[in-house]
Amino acid sequence: MFDADWFFDLEKTLRARGLDSDDKSFDEIRDMLSNPKKLSPDAFADACSYVILAGGFSQKTAKKIHSIICGALRRGADSNALFEIFHNKNKINAVHKIWQNRDKYCAEYYAQSGLDDKLNYLRKLPHIGKITANHLARNLGENVVKYDVWIQRLGVAYATQISKCKVQSAIVNNQKLNPQIKKYCDDMFEYLAKETKLPIGYIDVVLWKSCQNGLITGLK
Repeated sequence: MFDADWFFDLEKTLRARGLDSDDKSFDEIRDMLSNPKKLSPDAFADACSYVILAGGFSQKTAKKIHSIICGALRRGADSNALFEIFHNKNKINAVHKIWQNRDKYCAEYYAQSGLDDKLNYLRKLPHIGKITANHLARNLGENVVKYDVWIQRLGVAYATQISKCKVQSAIVNNQKLNPQIKKYCDDMFEYLAKETKLPIGYIDVVLWKSCQNGLITGLK
């Protein structure tokens, strides 16, 4: 595990199975991270909506829900109408608020001076938490990773492999990222980026999809 051949085999398998996408295709994600572009307010709101709505669903279901909700928003649906489509009041209210304020939120996001400021800004948006903010930032073109539970467990596995001894995994927490776990993950991404010559945000997508679809097993 954790070398270029291993990574590219995972990527190849995902592509062969038609699993090469998040909110966009692998190729689109890779290009976006290599050549970031400023999004329109509508596209910014769409990206926010996707990470809010996608939690707890398969990619196929998330994309379907996202498409229906975004279509309804563009037709002027209010929060009550949206709730009839998707019965999660907190998420619907957040999506609706972001859409209504998309010009303001988009402008303020791009006015931030650096990555840390952008991440801090995204964390303040409705229904966007710390880990979700990283997911959203990556989907907006920032070369960052989403430290979700799969990636944290992979970081522990990487640290165990490098150190040749079992690394403590009890501090893996999807709600609060432990600094030591973050370091394990960052070390893993730094190494794989050097080996593959790919953006860490793209590596993150491939690894996460590989865990989600059972290509990487035995993680605790």
